[in-house]
Amino acid sequence: MMTGLYPHTSRCYGFEAWDKIEILNSSRTMMDHFRKNGYHVLGTGKVMHNRDSQEWEEYGHLVDYGPFANDGGDKDIAHPDVPAPFSEDFGPVDGSFGPLKDLNGVRSTLNGKPLVWRTGNWKKKRELHYGSDTDRDPTGDELNAEWAVKQLRLLAHKEQPFFMGVGFVRPHTPLIVPKKYFDKFPLESISLPLIKGQDAKDTFKHTLNAEQPDDRGGDRGTKMHDSLVKSFKGDKDLALRKFIQAYLASIASVDDLLGDILDVVDNTSLKNNTIIIFTSDHGWGMGEKNYLYKNSLWNESTRIPLIIKSPGSSQPGTVSKVPVSLIDIYPTLIDLCGLPKNTLKNDKGRNLDGFSLLPLIQKPNENNWEGPKSVLTAMYNWSTEYTPNQQSYALKNKQWRYIRYSNGKEELYDLMTDPKEWQNLVGLSKYKNQINAFRKELLLRISSKSFNAQSSAGKKDADFWKAKFFEKYPEADTNKDGQLSWKEHRLHKAKLDSSKSK
Repeated sequence: MMTGLYPHTSRCYGFEAWDKIEILNSSRTMMDHFRKNGYHVLGTGKVMHNRDSQEWEEYGHLVDYGPFANDGGDKDIAHPDVPAPFSEDFGPVDGSFGPLKDLNGVRSTLNGKPLVWRTGNWKKKRELHYGSDTDRDPTGDELNAEWAVKQLRLLAHKEQPFFMGVGFVRPHTPLIVPKKYFDKFPLESISLPLIKGQDAKDTFKHTLNAEQPDDRGGDRGTKMHDSLVKSFKGDKDLALRKFIQAYLASIASVDDLLGDILDVVDNTSLKNNTIIIFTSDHGWGMGEKNYLYKNSLWNESTRIPLIIKSPGSSQPGTVSKVPVSLIDIYPTLIDLCGLPKNTLKNDKGRNLDGFSLLPLIQKPNENNWEGPKSVLTAMYNWSTEYTPNQQSYALKNKQWRYIRYSNGKEELYDLMTDPKEWQNLVGLSKYKNQINAFRKELLLRISSKSFNAQSSAGKKDADFWKAKFFEKYPEADTNKDGQLSWKEHRLHKAKLDSSKSK
């Protein structure tokens, strides 16, 4: 989102040091482009996991992933009210949910030491005092909101335009917020998602990296779901209500903080000339397909909020049903603010991949824009080397969702008749042409023309070079299944060698 470049363009799929990758280091981030064009650029919280300090002129608070319960030493643990095995299987982040509570007198079941609350990031944490909701230290998200409010009040009296990024962590796990937000959602009032029995039977997310025993392998979402249900003695209804309650409470906590920020904008001179974009990086499965996690290519994970308020361009309460992507935000802001479209630092950079949403903002009921009909979502495999056609992807348009996993497994859903994605249509011959069309579209979208084959260092194994060969010669895939077998590689290479010798 902040670079405006797809992973297959930048070659940055995972947690690499993005600023060390040539293409990204040669292209301007969104905030750098605004800074270059006279804006005061400031931010706070979780925007790019804080490996972006050089991109901002001013930064408030580093990302704070807490609160965490702590055993009085170096070990953070899950919320003390979360039962085992979930608390032990997934620990202080993904295995932790519940209200902040007074830990006075509560001791660790592991070492008997008094528990305390801590908050912060992996490099530095501080103790967080909590006696009650009216006697406590502020959370990391609250500190970010307070900082943003203070800065906005100052900016309202300045002439220089500004670009501000505010990154809230919730509702990311651990789902721990003040108790008052849990009180808003009594367990009996929570509506559970409609879940079809055996819904995961015709899906293939679980087949990725299945041989790896750690978090990188198998299906973490299924593991989390099964562990949570087991922790509540097989009562799936109660297990999901408990988790969803914490998720809703976390969202409500951020709603309040967002309201504090919007109040400043609405009650100062900023009201009529400040563009506001509210969005998120992903959703979260809540038991559908026996899945309780992010990092899937289904609707529950890939569909996110995207709300844009642009004085003079947008109209309150209007909705566009055109599928769009976070990749489109950068070019949209360039259009809305009248900035130059050239975002390159040098000729090793890349132009933005997205398309401006301005036509949809101005006329949301029309489909008058230049963007693709299908939204592309990428999901990487844990690796030391990222090759575009060895990752997993989804294409979604108004009617269809097509998923292709890195191992060649596929899923296809007709969203018009099956919005819950209950029936995978790939096995039905009547959809063969539709599937082939999506295969072709995906291959074109992730073409190697968008990146430098030498831009990624490291050992290149046989599969890497086969993948590179496939990107250069897609016609080598003679059975048109979107995968290049070693036999197809050998036959096509022999054909090329033969033609060269003539």
